[in-house]
Amino acid sequence: MSHEALSALFAFLHHGAAFTLFAALMVERVLTRDELTVANARRIVTSDLVFGITAAAVLVVGFLRVVYFEKGPEYYLHSAPFIAKLAFFAIVGLLSIYPTVEFLKWRKPLRDGMLPLVSAEKMQTIRTLIRFETGGVMLVILCAALMARGIGYFG
Repeated sequence: MSHEALSALFAFLHHGAAFTLFAALMVERVLTRDELTVANARRIVTSDLVFGITAAAVLVVGFLRVVYFEKGPEYYLHSAPFIAKLAFFAIVGLLSIYPTVEFLKWRKPLRDGMLPLVSAEKMQTIRTLIRFETGGVMLVILCAALMARGIGYFG
């Protein structure tokens, strides 16, 4: 397979993972708006797993694209939007820790067919964090668009 074909494949994998990450986050956002049910709680736990897996895929494939394809690390390390994109991605990752830990606690009651006991305050915190994650992902997308056009390059 040619370098160009591999580059296109990795771009496809990177974008596919990013879109799936965003979709999983939107599923979490929608399902946490209403009253929690066993079925929705299971979907939330699954969506959060998809979110985590695709976040890892975005990072790994993105790293490979920076190192082996596109313009190379020396270019990206001199791009303010690229650096901001990484920072926002890290912030989203940090914001996702609390909801993920809570969702992991739901697994045992859900296995037993029971609804996890979650206080209204805890659900509100989860909702708020997911909203902030959504905003962070939108900023990542903005930075990607700026970066792709060479805006903010200081090399």
